[in-house]
Amino acid sequence: MTFPTSISPEEASDRLAIRQLIDAYAHCADRRDAKGQMALFTTDTVFEVFMDSRSAEPKQTLRGRDALDPVFENLNTYQATTHFNGQSAVEIEGNTAKGESYCIAHHLTVDGEKRTLMVASIRYLDTFTKQNGAWLFAERKLMVDWTDTRGSVA
Repeated sequence: MTFPTSISPEEASDRLAIRQLIDAYAHCADRRDAKGQMALFTTDTVFEVFMDSRSAEPKQTLRGRDALDPVFENLNTYQATTHFNGQSAVEIEGNTAKGESYCIAHHLTVDGEKRTLMVASIRYLDTFTKQNGAWLFAERKLMVDWTDTRGSVA
């Protein structure tokens, strides 16, 4: 990734819009808004899940916006989730862009009196496209770098 020393107002606007897209994805996940989350993707999107980021092959590959529904609805198995987005780097070329962003995701499971917290360090490798003036995910690779499961959390 290269990091620009100066940017035009248009590029600044595009960078802000891409960051808002990344943040909207996390917001929709935590609010269980699967339809809103799906709307952030192109209709012909490709979404790959790597449960081990060192693996050459994804555990799951989804093609098309409609295929995303079961994955996003799966978040309903958790009592709550919180996704904290961290740093991101984006390279923009016209109406397309590539990026990498970091996220620490917390997933709370409650089973009777037992509460379990799974924390995951995630990197997203993204290809974005600008359609009708709006940035969308064209491809998203969810890369799980590590997880930690903690029992009996308060």
